[in-house]
Amino acid sequence: MKVLAAMSGGVDSAVAAARAVDAGHEVVGVHLALSRMPGTLRTGSRGCCTIEDSSDAWRACEKLGIPFYTWDFSERFKEDVVDDFVAEYAAGRTPNPCMRCNERIKFAALLEKALALGFDAVCTGHYAKVLRTGAGTLELHRAADWAKDQSYVLGVLTAQQLEHSMFPLADTPSKDLVRAEAAERGLSVAAKPDSHDICFIPDGDTRGWLNERIEMTEGDILDTEGRRLGSHPGAQAFTVGQRKGLSIGRPAADGRPRFVLEVRPKDNTVVVGSKEMLAVDRVTGIRPSWAGAPLAEEATGDWFDCHLQVRAHGDPVPARARVEGDEGSGGATWVIELHEPLTGVAPGQTAVLYQGSRVLGQSTIDAAINAARLGRTVG
Repeated sequence: MKVLAAMSGGVDSAVAAARAVDAGHEVVGVHLALSRMPGTLRTGSRGCCTIEDSSDAWRACEKLGIPFYTWDFSERFKEDVVDDFVAEYAAGRTPNPCMRCNERIKFAALLEKALALGFDAVCTGHYAKVLRTGAGTLELHRAADWAKDQSYVLGVLTAQQLEHSMFPLADTPSKDLVRAEAAERGLSVAAKPDSHDICFIPDGDTRGWLNERIEMTEGDILDTEGRRLGSHPGAQAFTVGQRKGLSIGRPAADGRPRFVLEVRPKDNTVVVGSKEMLAVDRVTGIRPSWAGAPLAEEATGDWFDCHLQVRAHGDPVPARARVEGDEGSGGATWVIELHEPLTGVAPGQTAVLYQGSRVLGQSTIDAAINAARLGRTVG
């Protein structure tokens, strides 16, 4: 096949491209320029898409003997990922920019351009697996190494996108083996640290970054009974589950720490309470999509057993779910009932459903119901 290898400048994408070459495919490497003003160097292992990363991607392609290009997706990235991130926080939600990047950049804009140029597939260094069933449909599954599994952030992929996606690292038992393989191949990125945090906030100071882009106004910090406990510099700077930075000034009556339970941007208030009040037993998700063929229960609205995961490296919890509304018209909602409580679920996070190792799909959390708060809705 003619394969476009997305080269981030890291070890995973370099080894993935090398394996695609070994498999006999015609491979071309491309690095995505996602910022008009990238930092010259990374700060430790923070960030990605810097000038250093571009150079590392070029050196990997040189070593592999494949063509290398840099494509400027900075404007699309700003509109679809960065601006979306700011808008979600301004609305009091907690977005996942990596999900948006995969959904709208790497497997939408990039894949669209690749197919238009005659490529058959886009190859990335994600740890996930695409399987074809006996019926000929495609399914997205967890990678062999669950510790490095990245199927969660790929839960936004559709059946059509899976058809043109290639993940050569799917069956690799561990990241250490990938690094060892990179060293054997003479790739300079073999020992390069993994990137983490948000790529467009490389110093990790999300609150400081948001302060420059969202107008913050001082407001009240309330307890669950509506009593004022203190003030905050701006509700949008807080996230559900947050403990530090509340500056309440006095302990709770029981002496235990308080956590953010709600962010209410409309009246600029933050509600805090005990850790037990963070427990959630029901979640609703909007804008759902299936990673491959939907389940039969999708059409009937029946309950189906599954596991829910709400963070990239969070533990999946047993649940049951069903579809309410018409998915064809875009008005569908996923209703998810958890068999055991889950802590720190915030509107704006992505709910990814699994059956075994299979990724069923995803939706954006619109509300979470907290049993400890007598069924009040968070969000």
